[in-house]
Amino acid sequence: MTVCIGLLFSSGVWMPQEAMGFDVFQTSNAVPVTPAGLLLTAGAGSPCEFGPLGAPLRLDQAVDRALCDNPKTREAWANVKVQAAGIGVAKAAYLPSITGTWQDVRDDSVTDVTNHPALGSANRATIQSASVSLNWVLYDFGGRKAALRNAQELLAAARANQDATLQSTFSTVATDYYSAQAAAGKLAAARETEGIAHDSFVAASARVGHGVAAITDQLQAQTSYAQATFNRAKAEGDLQTALGTLASDMSLNPSQPIVVPDVADGVTPDKEFAESVEELIDDAERTHPGVAAAKAQLEAAVAKEQQTRAQGLPNISFVAKYSQNNQPASLGLGEPQFPATGHDWYFGVQVQIPLFEGFGRMYQIRQAHAQVEVQQYTLDEAQQQVGLDVWKSYQTLQTDLQNLQNTALLLEIAQRSFDAAKHRYASGVGNILELLNSQSSLADANRQRIQALTDWRTARLQLAAKMGRLSIGSLQLGSR
Repeated sequence: MTVCIGLLFSSGVWMPQEAMGFDVFQTSNAVPVTPAGLLLTAGAGSPCEFGPLGAPLRLDQAVDRALCDNPKTREAWANVKVQAAGIGVAKAAYLPSITGTWQDVRDDSVTDVTNHPALGSANRATIQSASVSLNWVLYDFGGRKAALRNAQELLAAARANQDATLQSTFSTVATDYYSAQAAAGKLAAARETEGIAHDSFVAASARVGHGVAAITDQLQAQTSYAQATFNRAKAEGDLQTALGTLASDMSLNPSQPIVVPDVADGVTPDKEFAESVEELIDDAERTHPGVAAAKAQLEAAVAKEQQTRAQGLPNISFVAKYSQNNQPASLGLGEPQFPATGHDWYFGVQVQIPLFEGFGRMYQIRQAHAQVEVQQYTLDEAQQQVGLDVWKSYQTLQTDLQNLQNTALLLEIAQRSFDAAKHRYASGVGNILELLNSQSSLADANRQRIQALTDWRTARLQLAAKMGRLSIGSLQLGSR
């Protein structure tokens, strides 16, 4: 019977919990402090720690909360941590591997020799043995270098993907913020239209009561008032939906009360994107996070192919081992065992040469090379898509910028037309159709103005997002 109690100590196997936080290669320096990376706009207090929502809620506050708390941004942040740790794994391959083994064995050995009892034996002993071995790869034809480069490029890709995720989240929460602003503006306009329709209904009822207008005037005005009430109720529901969506973007309960600024606040059209569309496209194809991620993935694939080739070549290592034990010794069969100690050591150079791997290496290299081709086509597709997105967003922004001016003039004309029709009807020289038509035109102009403001902000935002330029400081997106 043999009872063995053994422990194995080696770098990466036996390690106290406290040592898990020790970063010998300083890989954590490559990881942003918060999930928001460099896009966090908060200037005071602890990063990604927030108090109550502002009233009204500013766009930069909404963006900060979304960038810090959104599950997608946190997932992208965690992926950066994964790839940063991969750098440490690749660098660790340059260091020696040391393994220690210790055994404590209770040996109970009985031998019965048939018809020769004098040759039998019964030995009991507690045997301890310990050994330390070292293996240090000295040269491997660039395999470790390629592995480190692969890890570095994967980290670069993860950081670029994080930037792209932050840009996408920024764009989403800002778009939803503008939608909430627009919904609030449309509700205010619907309430104003409802009030105007109520006043028109009261005025028509008074004229009918004095016998100076037909009952159809009152009925038409009442119909217009009922329609305005319906639109106001719908606008209230649309606002609550938009506010719930915005709260969810910030990882808050959709029922969280939110107040947003007036839709017309901060409307200052500028020359933020004054370059030609060709310059914008060229810039985006060079610097967009999606393109940067695709480039890094391509470089990682190239390094992976080099690593795969190097793994099929010889490697040279320095090896050493020392062991000792107290295994009892015996002079021969039937002789008693005597206490003894022993030790063994060696050091030298070891050369490992892969001679035959069943053609597996050849196919691994083919696979790695094909992956390089895949990443090259992915990069080409990313650049092509970015160029097209910038072109579309630029043209949309130009159109919305013109409509911003057009709707301002339209609203002014509609307001003057309604004021004139209202005065004419009150004076008895106008008719109810003229008043209701001008009232309807004013409501449409209000809605178009609000939609134009929202479209302009969204188009400006989308162009910045397609170029990878999103930031509160550089855009000042009408949230002041």
